[in-house]
Amino acid sequence: QVQLVESGGGSARAGGSLRLSCAASGTSFSLRTMDWYRQAPGKQRELVAAVTTGGSTNYAGSVKGRFTISRDNAKNTVSLQMNSLKSEDTAVYYCHARSIWSTEYWGQGTQVTVSS
Repeated sequence: QVQLVESGGGSARAGGSLRLSCAASGTSFSLRTMDWYRQAPGKQRELVAAVTTGGSTNYAGSVKGRFTISRDNAKNTVSLQMNSLKSEDTAVYYCHARSIWSTEYWGQGTQVTVSS
């Protein structure tokens, strides 16, 4: 079993920065991908950024060039550096992981609020 614990988030002004971190515990050696999703009020949950064990990354078009995802395989952590924040980035951000057996895990979510 894998547990994902998020930290970071909070409030920022438009144009500012925030950093999210997620630590995986348990049988985390089996995690193939770790990523960040977000869900804004009244909207579906969407993929923000993903990173594989090998370091390949993928970003949503709306955050490309502003957000950076990074992963430390030794520490089983994944981080999301968010720069040039916009009000539309306001959402609950979730850490997500998928094991090599395609089992999915979710963190509890952390609120990010960007004020203009």
